Amino acid sequence: MATLELGSTPATADPGPPPERPTTERAWIRPRPTARERRHDIILGLAMAALAVVGTELSRTAAPMAVDLGLGGVESYVLAAAGVLPLCFRRVAPIPVMLLVAVLFVLTGIRAPFAYAGNLVTQVVMFMAIYAAVAWARERRLLKATTAVVFVGMFGWLAKNFLDALQMNQITGPNKGIASPYVSAVILAVALNVLYFFGAYHWGRTAWGVARQRAELEQQAIELAAQQQANARRAVIDERLRISRELHDVVAHHISSIGVQAGGARRVMEKDPEAAKNALGVIEESSRTAVNEMRQLLGMLRAADPDLDVDAPDEKAPQAGADRLPALIAEVNGQGLEVGFHQIGSLQELPKTVSVSVYRIAQEALTNVRKHSTARSAHITLRYLADAVELEVIDDGRPKHASVGSRLGHVGIRERVSLLGGESEIGPRPVGGFRVRVRIPVRQGVSE
Repeated sequence: MATLELGSTPATADPGPPPERPTTERAWIRPRPTARERRHDIILGLAMAALAVVGTELSRTAAPMAVDLGLGGVESYVLAAAGVLPLCFRRVAPIPVMLLVAVLFVLTGIRAPFAYAGNLVTQVVMFMAIYAAVAWARERRLLKATTAVVFVGMFGWLAKNFLDALQMNQITGPNKGIASPYVSAVILAVALNVLYFFGAYHWGRTAWGVARQRAELEQQAIELAAQQQANARRAVIDERLRISRELHDVVAHHISSIGVQAGGARRVMEKDPEAAKNALGVIEESSRTAVNEMRQLLGMLRAADPDLDVDAPDEKAPQAGADRLPALIAEVNGQGLEVGFHQIGSLQELPKTVSVSVYRIAQEALTNVRKHSTARSAHITLRYLADAVELEVIDDGRPKHASVGSRLGHVGIRERVSLLGGESEIGPRPVGGFRVRVRIPVRQGVSE
């Protein structure tokens, strides 16, 4: 009698953790196997087919009585190899492979029961076919229907074998227990086959869910990278637009001054040549300063991307400048961060672009302290040197572990300083905390 003796199968193996969240089968189709995976399947199928033939021969030799090898004395070996070879395509055509292996599995049990019962490879193949079908089938509805057919057929065959054994009174024994030998054999066989078939299905379902989650994570990573790239591009454009607005304010100041001085010089040119000469000197200096500052800024600015919807500047906002650092500090102090201020050197009148940049850099540095640091206090030092101005912002905190800053603020600071011909130092301090230090050159004799 042929029964499903599957005690040596991997049905009790740990199927692995289930998917972390439920998945919808209709929402995702698993990609087809790669060329490398197909090669591995072919190698595995051929190797297991050879092992199946060897296992059949060992089962024949170990049998306690003479066995029938079938047609031509090779049928058992052919069935053993044929039942395994479909695994070469287990990921390419998983559903047909499962059906073919199931048919050959039953046929082997009928035609070569000694090989079916004693050959471990034959037992493992059915498990692998079900697992591969559930893990790789692209048509999930068809998979469920096909799996149901296979399971019904297998358990129907098992029931038929036990009915035949009952009619022929084949399952008997001298040992008495809580149940008869026949009932005990039925319970054990059913329990073992439930573990075998449904274990293969569950393990394959878990593998399919893990693959789906991996694909979703890869897609999310691609979308996140694209979003970060778009945010970086937008941030750079916004920064340069802000610089261009500041340039407009600076140029407007110089042009207005030139217009006023030119009008005055025209009116007093005949009556007071000396006053006209002084006015022309102011015009010359203002124009030279304006041209120099425009070269510094316009050399790096680009046109804004017309596809981006960038809001217009707020014309009512007060003009930023180094003289407004105390107001900035007072504003930040009101937001939970204690900020100190120290000025070194005599107060100097800075070019408009330099003054605005000093303010913006301090503003960005304090914003970073509030958003991305655990610091409770910070300190700003403004140094007026003979030919430059230095700004230093330090804090006493540590980076927040949950911080996801893009560091585009640091890029903007370095870009501003580079445009003005200066140098910057941004990074953690050896004694703890963070430092932003910039040094911007100031031309002598330039006033606005």
